[in-house]
Amino acid sequence: MTWTDEKPFRPHPLLKNGHVMTVVAAFIRRQFALPRAKERCFEVDADSKLLGHCHWQEGKDRAAPVLVLVHGLEGSSASNYMLGIGEKAWQRGFHVIRLNQRNCGGTERLTPTLYNSGMSSDYRAVFDELSSGDGFSRIFFAGYSMGGNLVTKMAGEFGEAVPAALRGVAAVCPAINLGACADELERRNNYFYQRHFVTGLMSRYARKVELFPQRYSPNGFGRIRTVREFDDVITAPQFGYRDAQEYYEAAGAKCVIDKIRLPLLLITAQDDPFVPFEATRASGVEKNPSIVFKAPEHGGHCGFISDESGRERFWAEQCVVEFCAGLAARS
Repeated sequence: MTWTDEKPFRPHPLLKNGHVMTVVAAFIRRQFALPRAKERCFEVDADSKLLGHCHWQEGKDRAAPVLVLVHGLEGSSASNYMLGIGEKAWQRGFHVIRLNQRNCGGTERLTPTLYNSGMSSDYRAVFDELSSGDGFSRIFFAGYSMGGNLVTKMAGEFGEAVPAALRGVAAVCPAINLGACADELERRNNYFYQRHFVTGLMSRYARKVELFPQRYSPNGFGRIRTVREFDDVITAPQFGYRDAQEYYEAAGAKCVIDKIRLPLLLITAQDDPFVPFEATRASGVEKNPSIVFKAPEHGGHCGFISDESGRERFWAEQCVVEFCAGLAARS
């Protein structure tokens, strides 16, 4: 029996509202016991690199498993959950790599492109470098929200041809149905999240305009108030899509859920404010025997602060590490 079976999520009694759980998890102050990270750039295409913050197990070299972490929309390698999972995994003997997606964590100069929710090839490139280049034989990926969609999409794209070195994937509140998430953000009670994301996306776009003025225009698309509008007039055209909806259909992992053939842990909350639980269920996650599906009634978006203390307070982080550790122990 796995840890996730033994420890069902019990929310902190003051955090049974999905919005409250989400906000508290995002802004709570935490301290982490991680060794100093070493920076490493992973080349993901001819002109783009991803910056990783790596915590290596000294003296263990390639014998230890590797956990690669991917953050969510407008997050970075320094997000609380990235550090939280990283700390727990490192203490369990994993090499840990906290990746920044393209342009995130101050890395706008490392790529001329924007980022989007369908760029799973970036993480295949990271996997190839770690497995073929470095010789690691037990590699795991874990992603939150947008990052959860990316690693889930990667897993599905491998289909039956799962590389031997890729031992498992975990996704927390993955936005696998991007259109449904964009629609949910437009609900009145999600105004705070919508404004937060749009402000961040527009600020990041402004930095790209400064760095690559020949490629990006500072105007010509009017006022942008929603994530869907941003994707309609900026993301979609930049990546060759007709509009946001075509981009969402191509980039969402919902299209490959049935093709996943490696162990995948998918955690979501039924009260997530903007990743609709029913949309996740409708993708068929419960029908695929390769997927361990955990959907507590409470948890908010990437929150899951439990009534426990210490290491087990942040339940999803603990679940991810225990899931990966269990798979690593089998080989």
